[in-house]
Amino acid sequence: MEASAAAAASEGGRSRRAATSGRAEGATSASAGGGMGTEVAGWRVPPVLVPVLVLALGAAVRGGPGPVTCGSVVKLLNVRHNVRLHSHDVRYGSGSGQQSVTGVSAADDGNSYWRVRGRTAAVCERGTPVRCGQAIRLTHLGTGRNLHSHRFASPLSGNQEVSAFGEAGEGDYLDDWTVVCSGTYWARDGEVRFQHASTDVFLSVTGEQYGRPIHGQKEVHGMAASSQNNYWKVMEGIFMQPSEVFKAERYHAEL
Repeated sequence: MEASAAAAASEGGRSRRAATSGRAEGATSASAGGGMGTEVAGWRVPPVLVPVLVLALGAAVRGGPGPVTCGSVVKLLNVRHNVRLHSHDVRYGSGSGQQSVTGVSAADDGNSYWRVRGRTAAVCERGTPVRCGQAIRLTHLGTGRNLHSHRFASPLSGNQEVSAFGEAGEGDYLDDWTVVCSGTYWARDGEVRFQHASTDVFLSVTGEQYGRPIHGQKEVHGMAASSQNNYWKVMEGIFMQPSEVFKAERYHAEL
């Protein structure tokens, strides 16, 4: 298991220009599962074809009425700072040294797709609506690593580091995030928060900006306090149709 060691993040890691290391943004990402490609809504494809396939399946469709379901592939927008949750094969130069997670302003960026899955060691069947209060994983489509957090300091703000961790979609219990929302289900057109299941921090953006090699991207981190910096909304994506069980529940609720 990972060490709980925020002190391991060096003071030098707080530098805006030396916050990350690895290949520059734009280099070809390493594929999930050792070059076997990544999975888009159930199909395994080479990483270079992921954006093409996502577009072909209707990635331009925005969130609307209805629930977010397991198996859906989505882009998530931080409402306050207008950046989409993003990752890439660039590692932090401090803290854990794991794959970095950032926020980008470009709506058409191909590295901002995340697949909605059940929590660690649990199965959430494709098409099952995600309930408010449910723990899930968000798996980065391009690299197969899961949204993750742990007690390391983030490079710029010194809040809790958020990274992408694991291989081929499998990491550990620190990949689990609870969907915090009102109502019964996570609605496509609603604003939600993601609270880390193990450390209780909220997935947040507060505006700190990186220098090279990912110039202009915003730091994404975990914050202990709930605030307007924590709210996210589904934007573009492929949405799996709700299961028959959900349809039956709605039918009986309307009677």
